[in-house]
Amino acid sequence: MRGRIAALIACASLVAACGSEPLDTDPVEFIIPSGATFAEVVDTLAQRGLVQRPRLFGWYARWKGFDTRVRAGTYVQTPGQPWSELLDDLAAGRVVTRPITIPEGWALRQIGPRIADFTGALPDEVVSLLSDSTAHREYDVPGPGLEGYLLPETYRFADGTTPETVIETMVDAYRAFWTPERTARLDTLGMTEAEVTTLASIVQAEARIADEMPRIAAVYHNRLDAGWPLQADPTVLYALGGPRERLLYAAMDSVADSPYNTYTHPGLPPGPIGAPGAAALEATLHPADDPAMFFVVGEDGRHVFSRTLAEHNRAVAEYRRRQNRSSGGGLP
Repeated sequence: MRGRIAALIACASLVAACGSEPLDTDPVEFIIPSGATFAEVVDTLAQRGLVQRPRLFGWYARWKGFDTRVRAGTYVQTPGQPWSELLDDLAAGRVVTRPITIPEGWALRQIGPRIADFTGALPDEVVSLLSDSTAHREYDVPGPGLEGYLLPETYRFADGTTPETVIETMVDAYRAFWTPERTARLDTLGMTEAEVTTLASIVQAEARIADEMPRIAAVYHNRLDAGWPLQADPTVLYALGGPRERLLYAAMDSVADSPYNTYTHPGLPPGPIGAPGAAALEATLHPADDPAMFFVVGEDGRHVFSRTLAEHNRAVAEYRRRQNRSSGGGLP
């Protein structure tokens, strides 16, 4: 009997090392449900053409101790690969992942539905998680909430990932940005982490071209240092509930009392107005050495930066002339 078992194990080991010659070598996707028995796992692998000798495969897996280590999830494997590699992947949980992209500058009201759609959760459930008044303490961020503290980038998660896991991963990525060197830079600026993140969210909203971020950050740093109001349109739009085609004076007046209106309230708003990316955070920590106090949109989405109000007024007049021409109104 022992000799027969030894022979079976030797045979299984040989097959495991060499694999088998499949009829089809296209990658195969399959699901191992949570709670599946190992016999059910072997049956699934056999049905999907990944194991040609299921009984021998079962012997080999049990001998190697893999029968209790398989993890649930969605996998993609190639027929014919060595059994040892297949079992290693199943035991390590090397499941299929899907990407989710959170664009830079998005506010929680935009991030929530994206996470809900990705995870299959109810939008209201995700909004509740993001807007919870205690969330900033739970995730250890310095703001009044989670706004601005979910680092925007592309992440990959397995099927079945919960909204909580996505949120925690994004907060962890934000925390990872703050290296000791960057944290030390706060003392040089005389700002807190929360203040830098808040200002970076405004820089992110204003910048159309990434290489202008340090100059935009410089303008806002200069205004704060001079005791000027920031007068940042994106903060007013945030108070109004989101982007709109044009920001009219009547709309600005309607949120005059909002602490996010940086025309009527000096200094920084109470918190970020969106999720600044790493580039905006870096630009805010290291603004350009630029005396500019103003900027306005110029050609090709770039900005015209001015040091004096007179220079700025000329740049604004030129901007309005371009707008008038593009709308077919001719010269004023």
